[in-house]
Amino acid sequence: MTTPTYDEDIGNKNIDTDIAEFKEKAKIAELESTILRMDLEKRGLLKANEELNKEVEVLRRELEKLRVPPLIIGTVTDKVGKEKAVVKSSTGPSFLVSISKFIDSNEIVPGTRICLNQQTLSVVEILPNEKDYRALAMEIEEKPDITFDKIGGLDKQIKEVKEVVELPLTHPELFEKVGIEPPKGVLLYGPPGTGKTLLAKAVANETNASFIKLVGSELVKKFIGEGAKLVKDVFKLARENAPTIIFIDEIDAVASKRTESLTGGDREVQRTLMQLLAEMDGFESKGDVKIIGATNRPDILDTAILRPGRFDRIIEVPAPTADGIVDILKIHTKNMNLKGVDLEKVAEHAEGCVGADLKAVCTEAGMLAIRDRREFVTMDDFLSAIEKLTGEKEEEYAFKEHPAVMYG
Repeated sequence: MTTPTYDEDIGNKNIDTDIAEFKEKAKIAELESTILRMDLEKRGLLKANEELNKEVEVLRRELEKLRVPPLIIGTVTDKVGKEKAVVKSSTGPSFLVSISKFIDSNEIVPGTRICLNQQTLSVVEILPNEKDYRALAMEIEEKPDITFDKIGGLDKQIKEVKEVVELPLTHPELFEKVGIEPPKGVLLYGPPGTGKTLLAKAVANETNASFIKLVGSELVKKFIGEGAKLVKDVFKLARENAPTIIFIDEIDAVASKRTESLTGGDREVQRTLMQLLAEMDGFESKGDVKIIGATNRPDILDTAILRPGRFDRIIEVPAPTADGIVDILKIHTKNMNLKGVDLEKVAEHAEGCVGADLKAVCTEAGMLAIRDRREFVTMDDFLSAIEKLTGEKEEEYAFKEHPAVMYG
C-alpha cells in the first residue's frame, strides 16, 4: 500500500474546502430565499391586516350610528333671539328649544325643517326643504322634440292652441297693451289617438317651456290628503321652472262630476279635485304656467273645472277628414322608401282612422316589406296593413259588445 505524497494531500484538502464553501453558499442562498419568501408573506399579512382594520373601522362607525338614538323631526314656527326657537315636533306638541352651537342660527327661520335631540330637544341638524319626488319624476325634457309640422290635419286646432298657450308665453306685451289677462289653460277633447298629446308637446317645443306631463289617475291616492299634496307640489314645481306647461291627460279621472252619494274613495278624489281647482284659479298668480287638459269624456267633467278662468278655451280634436288623413300619411311616410304608392287612394281605404291608427298602418306596411326582404314599400303593403288594422278593430269591438265571440 502506497503512502499519499505531499501534493496529493494538498489537492484533497482543496477539494474538501471547495465542497465546504459550496455547501455554505448553497445554505446562504437557501436562507436568503427563505428570508425573501417570509418578507413577501409579511407584506401580504400587513396589507390584509390594513384592509381588516379598515373594515373594523367601518363596522365600528356603523355600530356607533346604531347606538345613537333617533332624532325627532320638527318645523320651526318662531325664532326667539339667536339661541332659541319655537318648534312644532312631528309627535304633536310645540317646544321652546335651544339651537346647538354647531348650527348656524341665521339658517333657522320659520318653516325650516330641523332635527331635535331626543333627550335635550335641542336643534342638532337642519333638513333640506321637503319635496315630493313623485312630482319631480313627472318632469320630462325641457324641450320636447315634437313640432307643429309633425302634426297633420289639425290646422284649426293648432291655431287656437297657439292663441291660448303659446302667444301669452312668447308675446305677453300684446296682452298688456290691449289690457286683458292672458288665458290660463285649454281643454282638448276628442277620440283617443287624434293628437291631443302631440299638440301639447308641440306648444312646449315652440315656446321653449318646461313640460310636465301627468295622467289624471296619478293624482288619485290611497291616503287622505296625498292627492291634494301632489297637486300642490306639481304646481310648485311648475312655478319654480317657469315658463312651464302642465299637461294633464285623462283629466276626467280626477275631475268627474261630484255627486251626493259618496264613498271614502270618492271623497278623497273630490279633495284632490278641489285642490286642483284652487291651484288653477287661486289667489296666487300662476305667472308663466299654462295648463292643458285632455279627455275623451268631456260629458262627465265637473262644471267647476269647465268655467272660464280655469279652462278659458275648450277645443275639440276630432278624427281627421279625408284631406287630414292624406296630410298625416305624408308626415309618417316622409322617410319611407315608397314605390308606386298613391297616398290619396290609401286615405280612401283608411277612412275613419285617427292619427295613431295611420301611424300604425305605416309601421305595419314597412314591416310587411321587411318580411319579404324588400327595401321599398308598395301599395299592396299599405292595403294589407289597413285590412289587418280594421280587422283587429272589428274584433276588439265584437269582444267588447259580446265577450263570448272571443271564447266561443
